[in-house]
Formats: sequence, C-alpha cells, structure tokens
Amino acid sequence: MTPPSPRAWWLAIEPVHAVVYFDPACLAAMDGLGFRGFWMGYFAGRAAPFGAVGPDVVTATFFNFHPSRAARVLPDAWGHASPGDVWATRSHAAASTLRRVDPAVETAARALVPGLRRLLDGVPDAGRPLFAATRAQGQPADPVEALWFWCTCLREHRGDGHVAALTTAGLDGCEALVLFSAAGGPPADLLRRSRGWSEDEWAFAHERLARRGLVDGSGATAAGLELRRWVEATTDDLAGMVTGRVPGSDGDTLHRGLVAVADAVRAAGVIHYPNPMGLPGPD
Repeated sequence: MTPPSPRAWWLAIEPVHAVVYFDPACLAAMDGLGFRGFWMGYFAGRAAPFGAVGPDVVTATFFNFHPSRAARVLPDAWGHASPGDVWATRSHAAASTLRRVDPAVETAARALVPGLRRLLDGVPDAGRPLFAATRAQGQPADPVEALWFWCTCLREHRGDGHVAALTTAGLDGCEALVLFSAAGGPPADLLRRSRGWSEDEWAFAHERLARRGLVDGSGATAAGLELRRWVEATTDDLAGMVTGRVPGSDGDTLHRGLVAVADAVRAAGVIHYPNPMGLPGPD
C-alpha cells in the first residue's frame, strides 16, 4: 500500500483549517469581538498564539504580505480582545462550522484526534515559529475543536517549511507570489490584492525575477517552473518529516478520515475558488 503523500495530507487538512477564513459564521464571530473588517480578524486570529505581537513579527512569519497589511490592524486588534479570547473564539467558531457542514464530524473527531495527537507529539519545533506557538495552545477539550486544532498545527508546520523553502530559493514575499501565479497558480490580481501589493511593486518583483531568468512576458520560464517545482517538492519533503511518521495502514486510515471531513467542507461550498492558498477546487 502506497502511503498518502505529503501533498495528499495537505489537501486533507487545509479545507478543515480554512473554514475560519471563508465561512460567514466564522467571520461574524471575529467581528463580534469588535474587530473591524476581515483583515483584523485574519491577522489577530492567526497570530493569537504569539500573544499581543506587533506587525513586524507577523509580517516576518506570514511572509508574503505587504508590511502595511498587518500594520493597519496590529497592535490595534489587541485593544478589542486579548489573544486568548481571540484564539478561543476562532476555535469555537471553526468547530461550529464543521459541525454544521458535516453531521458525522463529531464521531470522526473522536476517532481521529488520538492519532493526530500521537502524530505531532515530540515533533521538533525549532525553526517553525507558527507551528510551535500554535501547538503550545494545547489540545481543546471539545473533540471537534481538537480536530481543527491538530489540522491547524499540521497546516502551520507545513507553512513554516514552505517559508524556509522560499527563502532558500532567494525569493521575497512578493516575488514568491509573482512566480506562483506565473507558474500556473492563482490569478495574479487575486494574489496581489489579497496580499496588499501595489501594481508597481508587483511589476518590480516581476522585473527582478525576469533578470534571474525565471519569468518572461508569457509567464514562468523553464527555469522558473523548475524553481517552483523545487520549492513545492522541498515543502513536501519537510512536511513529510511529520506525516511520514505514521505506519502505513494507520496513516492511510487517519488520512481517509480527514479526507471525509475535507470533502464535506468542499461539498458545502465553504471554500472559495480560486483562492490565495492555491487550494484546488473539488474537480
């Protein structure tokens, strides 16, 4: 039996985690804390495990956002709600959404959470700030919140590894987005707008990549496609240091259970396509 690949694991965990970015009920829960608009809830919600940090830490660890994006909402967000309250609200809202879209999620969570906890127990967190801070929040008592929590830990572990791969490739945040889009990823305008880069900044990043022979007027060059493949393969290899720890049959069972929850999220239409995460649609 071929074990699930690191990319297959990502396709299973990302929809479960990402309900917090798309579901109206999750967004309303963050607004209920007094936050003003999507981005205050996004940055405060994802950064809450760090404590009441400012925009510099968030820009560095989230990587591909224009610095002004986080600076507009942090540290102001902490004047509306503490990091602990933000984290609890985010977790509760995610579990509520998962219960709504998947009537079987309670049973699934009780079966999956022990395996996910064993999977991530003892995983080194050196060099993985978002993973380390998120895991340090501890497993919630509620089983569906715990399912979302461990999927989020896996997601942030992969994300930290992805940032390491991008920086090793000599790409800054805007350049990484330009290459992603040019290599067949989400539309450039979607990435540029969602991450806060101006048209001029985007064009300048394109020029820098062109000087390296990575893009041209038609998109990514052969060298650019090869670099993009290397980034993704390295990201998968780094993520596989965790997902590869599960014995074959146990890993397959755990993965299939996560896929069932992810499929329910997709079927409910919670996730928008295309999206800045690059998560492919159900087809």
